Amino acid sequence: MQHLDKPREIPIHQSANRPHLILGGDRELVLFAGLTASCLAFTLASLTGIILGLIFWFLSVAVLSRMGKADPMLRHVYLKHVRYRPFYLAKSHIRSQGSSLPKSWR
Repeated sequence: MQHLDKPREIPIHQSANRPHLILGGDRELVLFAGLTASCLAFTLASLTGIILGLIFWFLSVAVLSRMGKADPMLRHVYLKHVRYRPFYLAKSHIRSQGSSLPKSWR
């Protein structure tokens, strides 16, 4: 009966619970920024285009890594906020009338 005294523990490895980051930023956003920067560089096909592409790449990676350091799930929170915006409208007073359910939720 001694094995019932202690609750069962299951190890969860850190790699299974870590957000997917590349260069410190959200994986999908960093890859999209790289694709956009390379498209800019190859579309203009000049030294100016390559310089603009590199500047865009470094600035976007800096912003995305800062965003990933603050909160790795920030993109997902923002997308959920945009999806729920019609339901949670801003109210000016505690007794003001709330919104009804969107038609797509019924």
